[in-house]
Amino acid sequence: MLKIHLIVGARPNFMKMAPLYKEFQKYPAEFKVKLIHTGQHYDERMSKLFFDDLQLPKPDEYLEVGSGSHGVQTARIMERYENVLLKHKPDLVFVAGDVNSTIACALDAVKLHIPVAHLEAGLRSHARTMPEEINRILTDAISDYLLTPSPDADQNLLREGVDPKKIHFVGNIMIDSLSYYQPMAEHSDILDRLGLEKKQYGLITLHRPSNVDHLEGLTIILKAFESISKKIPLIFPIHPRTTKQIETFKLNSLLEKIHNLILIPPAGYYQFLNLQMNAKFILTDSGGIQEESTWLGVPCLTLRPQTERPVTITEGTNKLVKLETEEIVRETESILNGNIKRGKIPEYWDGKTASRIVSIFR
Repeated sequence: MLKIHLIVGARPNFMKMAPLYKEFQKYPAEFKVKLIHTGQHYDERMSKLFFDDLQLPKPDEYLEVGSGSHGVQTARIMERYENVLLKHKPDLVFVAGDVNSTIACALDAVKLHIPVAHLEAGLRSHARTMPEEINRILTDAISDYLLTPSPDADQNLLREGVDPKKIHFVGNIMIDSLSYYQPMAEHSDILDRLGLEKKQYGLITLHRPSNVDHLEGLTIILKAFESISKKIPLIFPIHPRTTKQIETFKLNSLLEKIHNLILIPPAGYYQFLNLQMNAKFILTDSGGIQEESTWLGVPCLTLRPQTERPVTITEGTNKLVKLETEEIVRETESILNGNIKRGKIPEYWDGKTASRIVSIFR
C-alpha cells in the first residue's frame, strides 16, 4: 500500500486536491491518503468554507502557520511539516501550484528522500519578480513526478533540461472540480441576495502583490473600477490582503466613491462559481480564474503584464491588460459593446485529470 500526503495550504490548492483525494479513495487497498493543511490560508472564508463546499474531510494534520512574510511563512511550514513527515513516513508527497506551502513541503520531503509529485507543473510566467514563479521553478527542479496541465508546460520543462520520463501531461485538475460542482453551484442564491441579474455585472478578484502592494498600481485599478461601474455593476469579493492594503494606503475614500461597486467578503466555492458563470466579464489577477473563465466561456481580462497560463489566451477567453486606467476601461467597454472573445476548451480539460493521475501511480 502506498502512503500518500496531499498538501493543501491556500484556497487554490483545495480545488486541485479535492478531486484527487476522492479518486484515491476509490482504491483503499492500494492507497492510504492523508490530507495535510498547512494553514497558509487560515481565515474561515478562505479555508473552512471551501473544505465544506468541496466535501473534503477534516485534515489529518493542521499546521496552523498563519500569515507572515514569505520567509517567515515558508520557514514555519518547513519546521512544522518536517515533524509530520517523521511521524507518518509517507511514500509520496503531492504538492500543487505555486504557493509557499508548495515549495516548503516539497523541500522537506526531498531532504528526507521522500518522492514528490508536483501537480500543475511546468507553468512559467517568465517573470522572476513574482514570488510564485520562484516557487514553481524550484518545486519543479526537485520533484520526481511533474504533472502538467497543458502542452506548453511540457515544453517549458524540456527546455529546462528535465528528464522527459518525469513529465506526465495529465490535464487541468481545476476543471475536475469545476465540472463536478457546477450543478451544485447553479443552486446558489448569491445573485438574488446581491440583487444581480445574469450577465448584467462584472466580477472582480484582486490580490497579487504586484497589483495591491503599490499605491500607484492600486490607485490605477480603483480608478478604472470607478469608471467601469458607471456602466455596469461590479461585484468584488475582496481578499483580506487587498482590504489591508487599501487601508494602509488610505484609499478608503476612493473606494467609497465607487457607488456601483458591491464589496463582499471572500465567497465560498459554490457562491463564487455561480458569480463566475453568470458574469458578463471578469477582471482578475488570479491564475486559476483565467483557467476557470476559459472553461466557462466567460470573457476574462487579466491585470498583469504576463501569464503562466498562455493557453488561456491562445485558446481560451483570456486577455492580458496593461496596468493603465484608460486601457482597463477601454478593454471592458469593448466587451460591453459586444466584442467578446470566443475561446475553446483546451485538451484534457475534461474533468478526468484525477483519474489519469491515479492511473500513473496504480
